Amino acid sequence: MKLKYTFILLFLIAPWTLGKTVAQSNGSNSSYSRFGLGLLSDQANSYNRSMGGVGQALRSNSRINFLNPASYSAVDSLTFLFDVGMSLQRTRMVQDNAHVGVSNTSFDFVTAAFRMRRHLGMTLGFKPYTRIGYSFSHEENVGLDYSTGEQITSPSEYDGEGGLHEAFIGVGWEPFKGFSFGANVGVLWGNIKHSILTAYSQNSVLSTTDGNITTLYDASIVTWRGDVGVQYQTVLNSMNRLTFGATVGIGHKINNDASYISSTNASTADTLVAAKGFQLPMTYSFGLAWEHAERLLLAADVHYEQWGKCTTPEFDKYTRTYAATTGTYKDRLRVNLGAEYVPGRYERPFRQRLNYRIGAFFSTPYLRINGENGPSEFGLSAGVGFPITNGWANMNYLNHYFPTYVNVGLQWTNRSAGATGFVRENIVQLNIGLTFNERWFMKWKFK
Repeated sequence: MKLKYTFILLFLIAPWTLGKTVAQSNGSNSSYSRFGLGLLSDQANSYNRSMGGVGQALRSNSRINFLNPASYSAVDSLTFLFDVGMSLQRTRMVQDNAHVGVSNTSFDFVTAAFRMRRHLGMTLGFKPYTRIGYSFSHEENVGLDYSTGEQITSPSEYDGEGGLHEAFIGVGWEPFKGFSFGANVGVLWGNIKHSILTAYSQNSVLSTTDGNITTLYDASIVTWRGDVGVQYQTVLNSMNRLTFGATVGIGHKINNDASYISSTNASTADTLVAAKGFQLPMTYSFGLAWEHAERLLLAADVHYEQWGKCTTPEFDKYTRTYAATTGTYKDRLRVNLGAEYVPGRYERPFRQRLNYRIGAFFSTPYLRINGENGPSEFGLSAGVGFPITNGWANMNYLNHYFPTYVNVGLQWTNRSAGATGFVRENIVQLNIGLTFNERWFMKWKFK
């Protein structure tokens, strides 16, 4: 028992010590992470991602589903669950006739769950919320040097880093059979840094004059984030179960300021501050899942995010002001579909107990860039869950099977916008997760 409480204490402390390292390793290499709070991270775990990101109506006593906190009430009373995941991705970016390939590794999540009392479960977790990471250059013709006849160009170098990550705690309670509700509440924190170095050159040779301009957009954010969820499960017959799930995420203004700093080689910095520049959206999610004979699971989710009402700091070059404004975001709709098939969950042969998963998803853009809609996303996923422990040692009194799983999934995502000149991104991502299931709460009786 002392081991259990020591592990939980370390779990609570770890996010604060690892947060900086995680933020540095979770760059996206996407130019779209320049805008707003950054590129939105996939909030699902490895199990959900292989099924297209579904999760609103998923409910299991041997898996953690933090997409809907109402599911925590299903955690088995004898086990402690621990889930951790990471991903490796390869992105091919195309703009006009130019293309480049980049690779990233990222830490995705770590969660733990256990039952506090009958029909009451708790989960602790840590996961990225947004990612910022890019470096590219852009050159514009700004005029002609009439004395030499040479074209004057203005090359700019764009760099960004940071992102937000979240440590949360959640509870789920089943007050009566079939109906559950729950809530997650967490701390959201991180840094947002964007820098632009603009210089002037003749024949692609950078000038060393005092006209070079360095612009820095910087913000440090510490705020809260929360959502509430419900699930209702009905048994249609001995072979079929139907589950409905829904969550609401609470939007609010972030009480942190953002700064704009502009300087040249010859002058001191010009600093402007945007008070309470950022905002989190209200979100609404609904899902339905059908399970047949503990072999086949089909699920679908719909998410609606009210980003269009949110503010972000913007610099107005005509009035030289920096303030929270709307117009960078637009409301986002996301649809997820997923399926899982297990040939024989309680059979002895290993291949019969493999969990096969497939899924698909589509989302509309949530960004507006230079007056145009930003990128939409479409993706396909597939994966396998490998049981790696002796399941019969983890049977409970109802003969339910609780192994430890290694979840491996492959996901392809196309991120593109309809406007001319925008970057198209094709992303292949390998997701790897470990769902650790241990019977910490078993009490042995000897006669």
